[in-house]
Amino acid sequence: MVFDWEMPGMDGVEVCRNLRARHSDRPAYVILLTGRSSKDDVVAGLDAGANDYLGKPFDPDELRARVQVGRRFVELYDELLETQRALEVQARTDALTQMMNRRAVLARLREEMGGNGAGESALCIAILDIDHFKQVNDEHGHVTGDAVLCEVARRSEAGVRPGDVVGRFGGEEFLVLMPGASADEARAVLEGVRRRIEATPIEYDNHPVHVTASLGGTSAIPGEAEDEILVRADEALYRAKALGRNRVEMAA
Repeated sequence: MVFDWEMPGMDGVEVCRNLRARHSDRPAYVILLTGRSSKDDVVAGLDAGANDYLGKPFDPDELRARVQVGRRFVELYDELLETQRALEVQARTDALTQMMNRRAVLARLREEMGGNGAGESALCIAILDIDHFKQVNDEHGHVTGDAVLCEVARRSEAGVRPGDVVGRFGGEEFLVLMPGASADEARAVLEGVRRRIEATPIEYDNHPVHVTASLGGTSAIPGEAEDEILVRADEALYRAKALGRNRVEMAA
């Protein structure tokens, strides 16, 4: 953008200040034209938010060159912004399954629990663990094991309600968040996920692999810490394993 210092209604310096006061992911590149040449005026213009300063009378070729510099600046800024956004997504995404990673899903849990005060909506969570996953890796190899993880992730996400969240918790475990769900509603959702996982073998490289999953769920208690609800879900998962696997257990 090119502004003249002297403009009717609002001068170029005031326009710069207003532009910089707006919060934008893509700030404008501003060249300020003026017949003023004192150091104080130059400083005032730059302090107001101008990126460049050109005295009048100006050479049109010089102005074009400075506009080109501004265009390159904006292009580089856009590239930097794009890279930053990609890195932010990467930091929240599990590289294998392309779902939320542990850090992201725990951050989401903290957000949900922050609104779980007295009188607020219910929240249920569950930890899902693929049964005998080590055996899958030992018998079929880690490449097949990775394919199993990806398919279990897909089936889990397909089995939950709109608004529910599934993230990879670590290894062969996934964390399921069900905002607004009662314990009975959560059990029904988790049973649906469990059935989806066991329903058909997972095919990879012409090798069908039949897997099941155990799930331990619990309801959030208003005011409790993140670790407390995770411990209860883990205890329910342990009980599901102890009772024969391929089942859903809810903490009391």
